[in-house]
Amino acid sequence: MSESLSAAGRDWEDVDDISWTLLDLDELVEVYWTVVSPLLEADGLDPQHEKPTHQWLRSHGLRPLLYALREYHDRTFTQFWTETLGLESSTAVYEWATEDEQTLEAVESFLSSRRERKGLAESSVETLRYRLNRYIEAYRAENDTDDLVTPIARESDVPVYKAVDACWAAFDRLHAELDSPQTKRRVHLAVSNWYAHLIRRKWAKVNPADGLDDEFDWSRSDSGENTDTPCLSSAHVKALYSAADDHEERLLVLALCAWGLRPNEVAKLHVDQFVLDVPDDDIPYIDFRQRKNGPGEVSLLYGRAELDRRLAAGADSENWNGYLFPSPHASRRHISRWTVWNRFTDLAERAGLPDEIDGVSPAPKMGRRFWYDAYSASLDVVLGSLDEIAAEQGSSSAEVVLQNYLSDSRTRHLRREYMREQLAAAFENQ
Repeated sequence: MSESLSAAGRDWEDVDDISWTLLDLDELVEVYWTVVSPLLEADGLDPQHEKPTHQWLRSHGLRPLLYALREYHDRTFTQFWTETLGLESSTAVYEWATEDEQTLEAVESFLSSRRERKGLAESSVETLRYRLNRYIEAYRAENDTDDLVTPIARESDVPVYKAVDACWAAFDRLHAELDSPQTKRRVHLAVSNWYAHLIRRKWAKVNPADGLDDEFDWSRSDSGENTDTPCLSSAHVKALYSAADDHEERLLVLALCAWGLRPNEVAKLHVDQFVLDVPDDDIPYIDFRQRKNGPGEVSLLYGRAELDRRLAAGADSENWNGYLFPSPHASRRHISRWTVWNRFTDLAERAGLPDEIDGVSPAPKMGRRFWYDAYSASLDVVLGSLDEIAAEQGSSSAEVVLQNYLSDSRTRHLRREYMREQLAAAFENQ
């Protein structure tokens, strides 16, 4: 090694001391052992056998190293690690379908955030990694590039419609390759959440996966036939509610499971639909002037406290448009029913719900079935309580007492009391 290189190496004590783009490959090797290696050791990593991830390099101020390798030496960090440094990892390295440094950094940032901020188990992170990689494979095959970040970057000159076209072309390919609508929907959810993460981090200007859930019908069963929708159990509902991170996620579970709403009804919920100022002996309700089976009202038997908190937070916001689930996009007033599906699916994974319930993947309509199941059971309870009265009055059955001797208001009161107990058992920690 030359005297000048050794002298320069002795001056490299910190990443800020290095003019990365002025170094040749031999000098970058020197920098690795002089500066990067001690940082790895300080984090408990073996610099000779544990290749640092792009997320680790970025968090330690080493993005200029990645840039210098890519722009001045035409190689990825993986190539630098294996070919230039001549190192081999002691652990298996995940084989991404891309070697683009920015794309790798972007997916690792997302997975790291899910692991550290969302608290996902490593098995769930591995599942997300697989779904993202399937998309990257399809994107590369359709667009002849493994750079997924440049087209959507904030400073990119690529027209937005071209970025969207490239993404949609990848999903057209996935739609043809994958058999299960559930798998397609879950890949889309992972990809859409990844792009949303990049927008929050100010790395991207657009989520090109937006709207795809309105283009494909991924809600159908694999057979294409209508099957009976299974019912969530109280344990499932409790797990979903416990896994919810904020007001919107808690309201999502309440709207589906405690109010028995359809996904499209949840998506469109507006403050004007809530009739909360009612007489003391009455129940607040949601007013549906236009509903699938005609106008109707849905009683708010549970979840009023969470609803009040959401309404109060909205009233304090100057930009609130009155929808409980406003769209993050200026072109839409509220989220779509497919966003409800995606959010529910994401929440079901975090809640640890089984992959299948009675042979069917968890879906929002199972929350509505939970509500119907509880409501149907309430009639059995009411009838059971009337058996003794029927015997005393000489009536043939409890149904006769219910129809001829109990007022409609009294029947509704009894059923509502039982429903409250059922919902409390599902949502509250015992």
